[in-house]
Amino acid sequence: MPPQGRGFRPSRLEKVGLVGVAWAAVILLRLIQVQVVRHDPYAEAAAKQHREKRLLPAPRGTIVDRAGRTLSLSVRRESVYVDPRHSPPAKEAAAILSEALGLDYAALREKLEQAQAERRGFLYVKRRISPQEAERLRRLRQGWIRFETELVRDYPKGALAPHTVGVVDFEQKGVCGIESSLEAELAGRPGLAEIVKDVWGRVIQFRQIEEPQPGATIALTIDERIQFAAERALEEAARSEGCSSGSVVVMEPNTGELLAMASFPTFDPNQPPNNEEEEKLRFLNCPVSVPFEPGSVFKIVTVAAALETTPLRPDTVVPCGSGRLQLYGRLIHDHHPYAALPVADVLAKSSNIGAIQIGLRVGEAKLYEYVCRFGFGQRTGVPLPAESRGQVRDPARWQKTSLASIAMGHEVIATPLQLARAVAVIASGGLLVKPKLLLWREPPGGPRQHYSSDPPQRVLRPETAFLMRRLMEGVVLRGTGAAARLDGYSSAGKTGTAQIYDPVAKKYLHLYNASFAGFAPVTNPAIVVAVTLNGARHYGGVVAAPVFRRVATEALRVLNVPRDLPESAWPADPEPADFNDLAVAELATPPVGEGSELGSDVLPRADGLAARKPDPVLVVPDFHGRTMPAVLAQALALGLTIEPIGSGVARQQAPGPGELLPSNGRVRVVFGP
Repeated sequence: MPPQGRGFRPSRLEKVGLVGVAWAAVILLRLIQVQVVRHDPYAEAAAKQHREKRLLPAPRGTIVDRAGRTLSLSVRRESVYVDPRHSPPAKEAAAILSEALGLDYAALREKLEQAQAERRGFLYVKRRISPQEAERLRRLRQGWIRFETELVRDYPKGALAPHTVGVVDFEQKGVCGIESSLEAELAGRPGLAEIVKDVWGRVIQFRQIEEPQPGATIALTIDERIQFAAERALEEAARSEGCSSGSVVVMEPNTGELLAMASFPTFDPNQPPNNEEEEKLRFLNCPVSVPFEPGSVFKIVTVAAALETTPLRPDTVVPCGSGRLQLYGRLIHDHHPYAALPVADVLAKSSNIGAIQIGLRVGEAKLYEYVCRFGFGQRTGVPLPAESRGQVRDPARWQKTSLASIAMGHEVIATPLQLARAVAVIASGGLLVKPKLLLWREPPGGPRQHYSSDPPQRVLRPETAFLMRRLMEGVVLRGTGAAARLDGYSSAGKTGTAQIYDPVAKKYLHLYNASFAGFAPVTNPAIVVAVTLNGARHYGGVVAAPVFRRVATEALRVLNVPRDLPESAWPADPEPADFNDLAVAELATPPVGEGSELGSDVLPRADGLAARKPDPVLVVPDFHGRTMPAVLAQALALGLTIEPIGSGVARQQAPGPGELLPSNGRVRVVFGP
């Protein structure tokens, strides 16, 4: 028995046992609290860790052409991802994935190592993989390789009308073209679903709460076949000439419906951009976003204004000063020493002095009025982002020589679409129509709704428009637009060439903004075609008119327009176009950008020989080593016709220097570096 006088003292083992019992009691009480007292809140929190609500993306609406051919649609593509926390070591995982998907091993390994170090639960390996890639991965039977189905945008026609149709970003939101401007109608409404995941993050249960609502189908006025013809002709001409950009617009003149809008350079919307330049290209929609000085093609506005507001008629003779005009201290030269020309031939021969004389008859106020009435200086309202309004200055800001410059198509900045719209005024009988790009929309399960058109505005009297049709036909029959003649159809139009000014070097380059805008057939026009080539080596009648011919021929065939002429009515090789537009560069203000100020020195001092009446027989001069403008200026002053080949300075010529040639003879000059 224990000694008397000493209390009970538990052993060390007993103390440890008491602590253990107390700790177990605490845990038991906590379990009772969690499992019984506060069961519902904790159960709800646990469920949330495995259950979540997710938005279901809606398919974007389909974009089709006027005949219902698909240009853009949403399709389902698989993407592959991993949970780096549960995947093999980065080295092993990268080896498997890079071989199956054709990815760079080192780059993928680095991404996986970083994700694993950061304990990230999700990492895309490759988005929108092909069905073949998905099959290769599934054959590996690796549970850590997971798939996700995404809705992505597909463009089945590839690089067809990409600037007009537009593209979307990785979030499937439109960033340019119709995809952007009609985002609200195309996007649809997302649905809602509830999913349950296991401890590995894999979806084991899916319940749809709300079904996604697809976007509306949008039909454009574009015709796929005409668009293809326009793009092919434009690209071939632009690449042949080394152009920096270019465009073709095809419009129905009475309704304003746009049948084609081609832009160069172009891109394939199915291929992501590789660099910043390719990214910028997506927003370079030349028909609406790249304004330029129209040059001589703008003379149609000057002549139309004269027929409307002055006593001038097509047969009224206009003095041309034998190719010389003194204006505010400047001596202006024309390309040929015409003493006088009827108004019809001022347009057909593209006489600059004749256009100035007509512009002076019209006057500043009326010319400005008609420039605006033809739609210049204002946006057309076509539903495409970043449309330029061009530039038309108020007469209060004109210089003394501005009237002369504008009469020839300078000091005015216009987009190709504005140019097509202005030509449509003449083709439609004097009405200014709003270009129309949207034909109809069809919501899912709803009725088809056609887009309305704004009423046209009267610009010219019908009789004036009829006269202008005949005058523009004369440009093709006997003037600078011979290369725009069509087999089986009459055609009309106007050439334009503006020499490009380098503001840094402060001089004109041996490159041109070449254009041709016209319509066909003449009596009952079915199409308007405007062609622009920026940075071309040759003139509008030489490079832009043939593009018009190719595009108009195909468009008339597609539209089944009846012929109004017998086939082969024209010679296979029409006469070369006149070189008059080159002279404009000596007279015009250097080009300016939208919103820029024009300098006061509008008409630079003319260089070269003064024009004179040609002699019956001429001695061919030596052109070797001279630039193209210098050769043309001297040849035109002598009454010779030049056939230029290449660019740079003159290297060869035929006939050679010193040989005799009739005053209307032709000299072929080869230019090179």
